[in-house]
Amino acid sequence: MFCYQCQETAFGTGCTIRGVCGKHPDTAALMDLLVYAVQGISAINHALHRQGLSSSEADRFVAEALFATVTNTNFDDAALTSLLERAFALKDGLTGTARQHGIDLPAYRQVTLHVTPENYAEEALSAGILREADEDVRALKQLAIYGMKGAAAYACHALRLGMEDPEVYDAMQTVLAETCRTDVQAPDLVDLVVITGECGVRAMALLDKANTSAYGHPAMTRVEIGTRTNPGILVSGHDLHDLEELLRQSEGTGVDIYTHGEMLPAHFYPKLRRYSHLAGNYGNAWWKQTWEFESFNGPVLLTSNCLVPPLSKAGYKERVYTTGPAGFPGFTHIPEGRDGKPKDFSALIEHAKRCPPPIRIEQGYVTGGFAHNQLAELSDRVAEALRDGRIRKFVVMAGCDGRMPSREYYTEFALQLPEDTVILTAGCAKYRYLKLNLGEIDGLPRVWDAGQCNDSYSLAIMALRLKEALGAEHLSDLPIVYNIAWYEQKAVIVVLALLSLGIKDIHLGPTLPAFFSTNVRRVLREVFGLNSVSTPEDDLKKWVNDDRSTKKARHVPTV
Repeated sequence: MFCYQCQETAFGTGCTIRGVCGKHPDTAALMDLLVYAVQGISAINHALHRQGLSSSEADRFVAEALFATVTNTNFDDAALTSLLERAFALKDGLTGTARQHGIDLPAYRQVTLHVTPENYAEEALSAGILREADEDVRALKQLAIYGMKGAAAYACHALRLGMEDPEVYDAMQTVLAETCRTDVQAPDLVDLVVITGECGVRAMALLDKANTSAYGHPAMTRVEIGTRTNPGILVSGHDLHDLEELLRQSEGTGVDIYTHGEMLPAHFYPKLRRYSHLAGNYGNAWWKQTWEFESFNGPVLLTSNCLVPPLSKAGYKERVYTTGPAGFPGFTHIPEGRDGKPKDFSALIEHAKRCPPPIRIEQGYVTGGFAHNQLAELSDRVAEALRDGRIRKFVVMAGCDGRMPSREYYTEFALQLPEDTVILTAGCAKYRYLKLNLGEIDGLPRVWDAGQCNDSYSLAIMALRLKEALGAEHLSDLPIVYNIAWYEQKAVIVVLALLSLGIKDIHLGPTLPAFFSTNVRRVLREVFGLNSVSTPEDDLKKWVNDDRSTKKARHVPTV
């Protein structure tokens, strides 16, 4: 195998024996084949689209299949094989449509490839990342593909709420079709990366519209991080629709529902907050689940990515359920409902009734809900605080958390920020500093949590509104620093989306992606100002602190 799509890839170069995420080589091969097949489907469907003959089934399948290959989403070979079978059946159907209408198809190998049980191993080997010999072309193609994996995740979550955008699908397939080309050169692919970012902006806007239409606009909310005395179900991942359906089915059963990891922002939505048995948030970022699922005692529902394979001696394995794109061998998978009916969570709820209440691991509250609508309501206070100097600078610290000790950088950076700075965050990176008491400015906490990594759109909207309010010519002229942590492909599309909006000088860490070649790293630095982080002290000196004296924020633990 060879995989380097996540920040924690082995030795900072690539996983070749087994994924750091826990992915087996056979699973990696299935994913390589699935992405390869999706590229071919995209090339064919894109050709059909130009003639008004594209398939909506193909549109949705491309997004679904890409989502399944996002890091820490699906480890189930049977599920991936099923997707592969669907992929090649769909490709054959699209090819038939093209022939029927006399449409010439591109001569990419992905278009003509057909996998059988007999040639599976050979084809999987030739479909891998390293088939692209030129390291710069490979780097830019993979950057675009990984970005589209992130955009696909947003599109899938929006579709769960009944919303989709044909332009997102078309952009996704346009980019994937271009990555099939063998004659493309590196300079052309830089433009493709920008198109990927533009697709990301559109996909995030679509998901924001879907979420807020279904659940109302997030509002500033205090969320309890302790426990109650009832048995509970812990919900992780990102799918708000699954959480809502579970809340509806479990109402009045005596079972409380807790959020974990990226599901914390569910508490910010008015419609979800109305459920009295939505008890609070339990635990921290995704990588701590192997300990926190154990102490929770009750069943766990994983709705999307951020699944960590359990240790062999883990006692919670029989309590974990997956649904949607998530999957792991041995975990009970809850399928989609049939004939338009909702998913059936009754087995999960009955399981919870037989379990003791969760063990308390924390107590207190965290505050969040600073999405774009809430920020708009605070705009006058923000503008006044900027004018009188109470707020000197915003620091965007969005993105992902991870296991590496180097991620302590983000805690130290937050602790050393001056008292007149505000942290804007979204994603699980916030768990590095959200539970620290960093003080307040004008009665508001200094950490403004917009929500999931999916909600990074709000941070872009705030920057655009601030540009208008301050009369700035460019987004780079604003008092905003971008210090973004990444782990997987949804963070990749967030960064590309910001770049496509004209935001420059983004600092990415704790390391730059292994899939950046030396030349690509140089081009991204020269064209977009994309750089890596160094040390908290050096970075604060360069980006935040000025010549005048500044006070460091006080740090008082809340738990």
